[in-house]
Amino acid sequence: MTDGIMSKAATMEIPISSNGDTGALAEDDGLEQAAKLQWSLDESSRGTRDLQQVMVSGPNLNETSIVSGGYGGTAEGIIPTSSIKGPNMHHSSSSSSMTAEETTRGVAVEKIEAVRKWSLNTYKCTKQMISERFGRGSRTVDLELEAQIELLRDTKRKYENVLRLAQALVNHFYNMVQTQHSLGDTFADLSQKSPELRDEFGYNAETQKLLCKNGETLLGAINFFVSSINTLVNKTMEDTLMTIKMYENARLEFDAYRSDLEELSLGPRDAVAMARIDAAQQQYQVHKEKYERLRSDVTIKLKFLEENKVKVMHK
Repeated sequence: MTDGIMSKAATMEIPISSNGDTGALAEDDGLEQAAKLQWSLDESSRGTRDLQQVMVSGPNLNETSIVSGGYGGTAEGIIPTSSIKGPNMHHSSSSSSMTAEETTRGVAVEKIEAVRKWSLNTYKCTKQMISERFGRGSRTVDLELEAQIELLRDTKRKYENVLRLAQALVNHFYNMVQTQHSLGDTFADLSQKSPELRDEFGYNAETQKLLCKNGETLLGAINFFVSSINTLVNKTMEDTLMTIKMYENARLEFDAYRSDLEELSLGPRDAVAMARIDAAQQQYQVHKEKYERLRSDVTIKLKFLEENKVKVMHK
């Protein structure tokens, strides 16, 4: 097919001018038409080979290029498709950054809110404490429970003194037992080296050994006593006093919010004031429940502490 077209192009008539010269314009048109035909054939054959290659091996999307401009353009107009990013990547990165920013903002808001509540609570409790100290404010008092708490604190001070004296006794008695043991060994050695005083030194050696043995038994009993008193004072009583401290803090908070509610109740009753009264009523109820719960815990722990104290002292 190509040979036929080429032979047809070769045998094409070339017009001659009247003076016998070849027409330059016609010759140029014929050559241009022949070149266009040859270029079309080359492009067709090249496109056929590219299509076959794509059908066999598949397109390589990573190496596909987009050419800006027409055929024969410069390399500056080629844009590799591997450098083009889809909109999904930008969307996912922006959404992840927005999520992280929202999380950080939420944590900051929570911290600010916690600081605000702590500051407000501290202010109210400090105001209540000053009012009570100067006699201008009222406080909730449970006379029976307060008496038991004061008795516990006095008992703890006395038991701490007993513990301190018992520990001193253990230290001194331990040194005395060690001295008796050394003295018994010395008497036994002298009874071997002094035949004329063997009986006297031997008798004293046996006496010191017997005292040392009984002293070690007594020392073990005193150590048990010290350990029991130490557990009672520094663990059981201390745990009860920690609960009492929480109860006293709850009592102060309860009185502070009670006083706040009473002050708001004496004020005007417009819409804003009623909203503040409702909020204060809710806070008052929350702290009232907390105060009553801790008061019950203190009562139970004081009862168990008394029973435990009797058991320890019986032993």
